Amino acid sequence: MSKTRVHELAKTLNMGSKELIEKLKQMDIEVKSHMSVLSDDDVDKVLDIFSYAEKNKSNNNVEKTMISQKEDDSDAKNENSQKSKKKKKHNQNDTKQQVSEEDSVNTDMEDDIKIIQLPPKVTVKELSEKLEKNSNEVIMALMKIGIMATINQEIDFDIASIVADGFDVIAEELEEVDLLEEAFKEDNDDEEDMEERPPVVVVMGHVDHGKTSLLDAIRHSKVTANEAGGITQHIGAYTVSIDDKPITFLDTPGHEAFTAMRMRGAQVTDVAILVVAADDGVMPQTIEAINHAKAANVEIIVAINKIDKPSANADRVKQELVEYGLVSEDWGGNTICVPVSAMSKIGIDQLLEMIILVSEMKELKANPNKRAKGTIIEAQLDKGRGPVATVLVQNGTLKVGDPVIAGSCYGRVRAMMNDKGQKVKKAGPSVPVEILGLSEVPQAGDMFYVARSEKQARQVAESIIAKGREDMLKNTPQKVSLDDLFSQIQSGNVKELNIVIKADVQGSVEAVKMSLEKLSNEEVRIRTIHGGVGAITESDVMLASASNAIIIGFNVRPEASAKSVADDQKVDIRLYRVIYNAIEDITAAMKGMLDPVYEEKVIGHAEIRQLFKSSGVGTIGGSYVTDGKIVRNCQIRIVRDGKVVYEGDLAALRRFKDDVKEVNSGYECGLLFNKFNDIKEGDIVEAFVMEEIPQ
Repeated sequence: MSKTRVHELAKTLNMGSKELIEKLKQMDIEVKSHMSVLSDDDVDKVLDIFSYAEKNKSNNNVEKTMISQKEDDSDAKNENSQKSKKKKKHNQNDTKQQVSEEDSVNTDMEDDIKIIQLPPKVTVKELSEKLEKNSNEVIMALMKIGIMATINQEIDFDIASIVADGFDVIAEELEEVDLLEEAFKEDNDDEEDMEERPPVVVVMGHVDHGKTSLLDAIRHSKVTANEAGGITQHIGAYTVSIDDKPITFLDTPGHEAFTAMRMRGAQVTDVAILVVAADDGVMPQTIEAINHAKAANVEIIVAINKIDKPSANADRVKQELVEYGLVSEDWGGNTICVPVSAMSKIGIDQLLEMIILVSEMKELKANPNKRAKGTIIEAQLDKGRGPVATVLVQNGTLKVGDPVIAGSCYGRVRAMMNDKGQKVKKAGPSVPVEILGLSEVPQAGDMFYVARSEKQARQVAESIIAKGREDMLKNTPQKVSLDDLFSQIQSGNVKELNIVIKADVQGSVEAVKMSLEKLSNEEVRIRTIHGGVGAITESDVMLASASNAIIIGFNVRPEASAKSVADDQKVDIRLYRVIYNAIEDITAAMKGMLDPVYEEKVIGHAEIRQLFKSSGVGTIGGSYVTDGKIVRNCQIRIVRDGKVVYEGDLAALRRFKDDVKEVNSGYECGLLFNKFNDIKEGDIVEAFVMEEIPQ
């Protein structure tokens, strides 16, 4: 049984679909739209009537023919002749329909069937506009398939396509286009243009298993000296030469909260060194590191560290690794396992030889004779130099003066420094460098590209900014704070908790974002609407106010103007130095178990202008109180270049040689800090006390 749609038959009869539908209804043939399917009997009936009418219309003789059929039997021959002609006409129409069926479908589908393109998520209002239907009709269509939605509510593409189908409209999913990839798409490199490049090696593993110490042993320098508590919190990139063969190392943090940074490290590298402590074995973050390396298709070399410890057991480590598909070569597997000691420098040479061996087997190549592209490893805002980005060139050669773009940031490379702090003019594949000249701080993990001109870089960046602006969150009416979050969740006012994150470096922004967004549950979803590097500014507060967001500061402080605007706009600003404190606070607020709040009250500021060293006491900061007052036994924080370098108790407050209770604005004093002597001239001392706020 063939299927003939109304619009196909209308095409055959050379009339509009609407006109045919009206004719069919007069003939008691029920159809709903131009897409309705007609039975073979209905098609024959219509063709019979229209072909008969057409024939007699041409003779202008319909009534006479019908009368003569009834009155004169002698005209039977004519009647048979007419029927024969009618049948011939019918057959001609059938043939015409069959021949032109494909053209009919293609042409008429374009005329009658609407095709729309929709993004992965679309609001009901946007869908109704695309369908050119009243929003109430769309809401009713959603209700029929069991979905209750408001006009501004988002629905998935699958649901939207079902609704569109109900209106005889075909919905196609709009593919998300990476504007950068689209703008800088290039042909594949020819084999003769490819040259050997250094391997990029990432060091991964559990916290305190000795990753950074292993790198120290390789490059004879101390990385952890500047890290709080000896834990690496920022990604670093270093180049080391082994027998005149350069190797680029990425040092990734081992802290669990920095999974995103560690995953990014695995995605840009060729070889992963998995550091496992011989006295500790495989730990949760070791497993994460294995999964990230495997997902990025990275060759894994296991460095079994701390083998010189009495409790070390390398065989136990190998046994545990078998469970995760890493079988040591001496056990018949394919995984290279090297026993090392970062402290005693045991096995370091053998480990480096294995890296060279693996990279030679992989035949790593890139084309240095083209415009560069690569990845942003780390980025931060430097007070003196502006936005600074650590980049890893992956293809081509990056030169000073090149116009570059990374996400919504663009600019011209003003200067480049290698990992030793030396200025360089160019950097080829697999070389990490620090670049200056971008318009703002880029996102760590973004791809960067060298554009044909600065104008092209600016145009593409503006397109990305415009796209981001379209995705901005809609304002919600009621201000939210952690203190009353639980009550607002219970009353149904809060379905999403918006957060603005500011941190000292970009990697920390991602870590805080990932950790907090994991806390989302059925009642409330946590969404990061903005993440940036540097102090909390007035614009951050205005964004938070407009979007009903909470500001989370990690190792940064709000500017004075930002603090006053936050008070006026009733924006909740929370400051942390440890990620887990932020996680605990928001978790407690979501469960309605927030502890009594102690609000920090800043009582004064002082500037350190001179240093005095006293034996047995420590370094005393000769200071000038710029505003407020400094009080004995208050808490203080020392801010250097916008970053907090110390937070703790004031050990002593002196004026001349006497201990005093307080020193007011405009006076000089001597400050001694509890277990902290690394102060410098120009440091700002912020004094504060903690006051309990009744809930």
